[in-house]
Amino acid sequence: MSGYENKVVIVTGAQGGLGRAVTQAYLDAGATVVGLARRITQDDFRGQRFTALPADLASEADVHQAAAAIFARHGRADVLAHLMGGYEGGARIDETPAAVFEKMLALNFWPAVHLARAFLPGMRAAGAGRILAIGARPAVEPVATLGAYGAAKAALVSLVRTLALENKDRGITANLVLPGIIDTPANRAAMPGADFRRWVAPSRIASLALWLTSDDAAEVSGALIPMYGAGA
Repeated sequence: MSGYENKVVIVTGAQGGLGRAVTQAYLDAGATVVGLARRITQDDFRGQRFTALPADLASEADVHQAAAAIFARHGRADVLAHLMGGYEGGARIDETPAAVFEKMLALNFWPAVHLARAFLPGMRAAGAGRILAIGARPAVEPVATLGAYGAAKAALVSLVRTLALENKDRGITANLVLPGIIDTPANRAAMPGADFRRWVAPSRIASLALWLTSDDAAEVSGALIPMYGAGA
């Protein structure tokens, strides 16, 4: 997709199973990409338009420091693609320790809060911006034994839709993709007997991400887009 040659794109979790596909798609489209993750290196992607910026996204101080470095170097942040998250489940709510709920919020909710607080002032000052987050199907269709994960992702949904409402006056959009099981090496290793053909290919999510954060999608904001896979 064209139109990214002069764009600065921030991708969280850029080196993950989904992140690699999304980051490469933005690079192939001509964008300058900054990858944010706790463990990321410059060797993860080739080319001068990629910058690895290690950061603990659960740390408000780390996120604000990373945002300050990005604005100091590039002067702008056109797209924030928030892919980072984490999963834990398998027990009823009454059998799930409070620590698991806290962990799911720490991985799936609080990083988005920190990112919004760090990057939105610059986007609002510029009068433009695109925010994209990866949610999950259990955020809108609860699943037994996934209560902590689903609740954290539901909080993310509410956050992003509120961001869409609060920033529409500044030309900023905020949307979520709700994938089913993503076809990543980690998921294949965890579920070797599954029918991988029914899973969602990272490349398809990447294609959707590029459109949602493009100028062509300027009128799409606050959307929850299901991408559940074949036969879902």
